[in-house]
Amino acid sequence: QVHVVESGGGLVQPGGSLRLSCAASGSIFSIYHVGWFRQAPGKQRELVAVVTSVGTTNYADSVKGRFTISRVNAKNTVYLQMNSLKPEDTAVYYCKWSSAPTEYWGQGTQVTVSS
Repeated sequence: QVHVVESGGGLVQPGGSLRLSCAASGSIFSIYHVGWFRQAPGKQRELVAVVTSVGTTNYADSVKGRFTISRVNAKNTVYLQMNSLKPEDTAVYYCKWSSAPTEYWGQGTQVTVSS
């Protein structure tokens, strides 16, 4: 059984930074791709960033140049470094570990960008 836990969310002022962590425990392997998603109130969940099993990364246009996704396979952990945060980045952030057709989601961590 796999358990996924996000952490690192909180309240930050516009222009500030946060680093989110996504840790997986159990039978998880480096072959899994990992994505960060977010869902703002009243909106659909959207993909923010993804890192593949071989380290290739991709980002939503809205976060390019501000967010960086990285992974440490030895720790089964993926990070999302978020800089120059904007109020529109406010959302619950989720991570997903996936290797089709299997996927595991965490419970999410709240990020609020406000002055």
